[in-house]
Amino acid sequence: MYRVLLMFFCSFFLFACHPNADHSVVLTSDATYSATLSQDGQYALISTANNGVQLWSLTENSIKYHWIHGATNSSNVFDTAIANNSAYAATLSSDSLALWDLATGQSVGWWTLPSYAQSVAVASNGHALVGLADGSVMSLKPNNQGLIQFLGHQEKVNSVAISDDGLVALSGGNDGQIRLWQTQTGQPLQQWQLSSRITKVALSGDGKLSFAGDITGNAAIWLSSTSESVSKLAIYRRQMNFSTARFVNKNTQILTGTPSKEVFLWQVSSGERIKRWQVQVTKNSQNRGAVVYSVTQPTPQTVSSVSSQGLLETWQL
Repeated sequence: MYRVLLMFFCSFFLFACHPNADHSVVLTSDATYSATLSQDGQYALISTANNGVQLWSLTENSIKYHWIHGATNSSNVFDTAIANNSAYAATLSSDSLALWDLATGQSVGWWTLPSYAQSVAVASNGHALVGLADGSVMSLKPNNQGLIQFLGHQEKVNSVAISDDGLVALSGGNDGQIRLWQTQTGQPLQQWQLSSRITKVALSGDGKLSFAGDITGNAAIWLSSTSESVSKLAIYRRQMNFSTARFVNKNTQILTGTPSKEVFLWQVSSGERIKRWQVQVTKNSQNRGAVVYSVTQPTPQTVSSVSSQGLLETWQL
């Protein structure tokens, strides 16, 4: 009887800690490779296995644009990005980058890359970054207005981020190094070191705060201007990887997602966890896992995520 009661209470508290989303929308039942939510929660950019890249208008619950990256409709896009002002989007394959104007749906840039691509970010003015497997980062402007290759890393660059004005870049690699640098010149500004391979970096829109997390569960926030430590995320487990991160609530908090269905909200000043949610899997899915591709806080009262299950989910704070 004791064991039965114990199992009941454990199940109750486990469920209470992982409430279902207040609102869920299936954006696609196709296999997905990447997805990005706009900062205001108005758009979702999804790379599908068989139907190209889709830009969803979430306010209209419909596909606004259907983009083909490459020669066929079978997408090879494995990373996507939307500028914080929703003016531009970027799609990335292993060997090429496409930049898109969200107002017209037209391509405003296409680049063939010199090495295997790893990740992409795009600024509000269309300035794009691509992290590469050879340890470099390409800094690219729309309509071929400029190109710089940053050579500050010695190993594969797994994650990149860029400020809204396109002037400051953040990159993290396999060697545990996080580098802050100027996109116009490639000049290094700051450098930090974590204990193992970096999985995710993020910059606040104004470039004042830098975030990075590695594969062993070390994650920290720094002041970009001085390299001073702001906080370390209070992670009380052996390992936690981050698949996405975004500063929210006027940069006082940071939202993160993991490859294991989790969404976290943290306090920037202290690194303490505020809330935790778990994304769902669709009833017809044979895959019981879900990668959280992107997170955002569309209103002060809500948090949204999009996952590899093709689900857009929203929770009330």
